[in-house]
Amino acid sequence: MAHQAHPYHMVDPSPWPIFGATSALLTTSGLIMWFHYNSTQLLILGLTSTILVMIQWWRDIVRESTFQGHHTLTVQKGLRYGMILFITSEVFFFLGFFWAFFHSSLAPTPELGSQWPPTGITPLNPLEVPLLNTAILLASGVTVTWAHHSITEGNQKQATQALTITILLGLYFTALQMMEYHETSFSIADSVYGSTFFVATGFHGLHVMIGSTFLIICLLRLIKFHFTPNHHFGFEAAAWYWHFVDIIWLFLYLTIYWWGS
Repeated sequence: MAHQAHPYHMVDPSPWPIFGATSALLTTSGLIMWFHYNSTQLLILGLTSTILVMIQWWRDIVRESTFQGHHTLTVQKGLRYGMILFITSEVFFFLGFFWAFFHSSLAPTPELGSQWPPTGITPLNPLEVPLLNTAILLASGVTVTWAHHSITEGNQKQATQALTITILLGLYFTALQMMEYHETSFSIADSVYGSTFFVATGFHGLHVMIGSTFLIICLLRLIKFHFTPNHHFGFEAAAWYWHFVDIIWLFLYLTIYWWGS
């Protein structure tokens, strides 16, 4: 940093953005091939290339922030703004699903039997697996906050334990939701109820899997002593994202599972 007179990070040319975009194109094209022709070769190629790009791109960012010192306070401030804007965009993403749900449920059309849930749909009991999943995510919010406080206090052992518990709770949530999907009496093709239910809860489940991946990477970095009490924005971003996932689930539970049933 001695040769530059400003605190900003001038990123070196990188091949990963174009490779990442190509991998995403292969993945989405592979999904289409899987849905329409039951062929998974292109999807596997796309997912494999995406994982390889992720590993190498994240490796470069970890190197820049942890070992090369490029993430100054000014750069960290910019990263915080970026994460806040990203989470805001995700809020509006889910707002569209809630809008679709309330549009259909508050004034059910004759095609739905003029009632909600529509005629022939047996909704899930909100006091069974959905309530357990709510407790799991709320507990994971507590443990990720515990991990954050442990990092700020320099307590490596407690931070590792708390983050491990958070990841296990996230994986447990995903397993329960998969079991719940397997046992539902309706599908995504069963009227607008099935569509809004599976799209909203399914995208939330995808966000839980992304958040779990985020936290697993943070756990590996924590074990390697990459985080200090004053320099751990990588973990902070993961914790913010996890709290966002928690809050969205609370809204999903109260509206789609409880009120909507």
